Amino acid sequence: MSTPYAWSTLFPEVGDRVPAGSDPSLTDTYALRPPAREADVRRLEERLGMELPPSYRQFLLFADGWGDADDEYCLRSTATAGWFRDLEPWFVEYCSPEGHTPRSVPDELYFDYSEKQDCINLREEYLPDLLLVGHWDDGWTLLNPRVKTAEGEWEAWFHAPWLPGANRYRSFWDLMEYEDRRLKGH
Repeated sequence: MSTPYAWSTLFPEVGDRVPAGSDPSLTDTYALRPPAREADVRRLEERLGMELPPSYRQFLLFADGWGDADDEYCLRSTATAGWFRDLEPWFVEYCSPEGHTPRSVPDELYFDYSEKQDCINLREEYLPDLLLVGHWDDGWTLLNPRVKTAEGEWEAWFHAPWLPGANRYRSFWDLMEYEDRRLKGH
């Protein structure tokens, strides 16, 4: 059994949800969507060809996204999450032009998830394989299935054109906890 993640502690305003059955475009775009159905999550996993990491999967069962996929700030739904290479091909191609050798770093630099990590220490070869799950502050919230914990969590990235690399976290949960602390000024 996977760890239960306390999504309601990060999103305590469960009343700020898009009402079930309503047209999300006619409501507050920064509201949590109703929970995804298990069948919707399984359909996403089938589309991707792999199981989702536990924290992201549990988030979708708590809320099938936050905001709208076209918004500057959002967490995508089961219907709109997808591979970075398919949803933002221009950026993947920009970072990996033909003939370019992807920048890589040794494990001792790459696997530093402390707040002192240098965001430049990323592995560009992972870019095409990242799952785009959200947009934030002119950047992307991405999950990396090529780096997994023993519990099945995927590494999470916050990547933006204005960063020389990406801020990386052990999991989607860790990234969301960090953002929650940052927004609350802790």
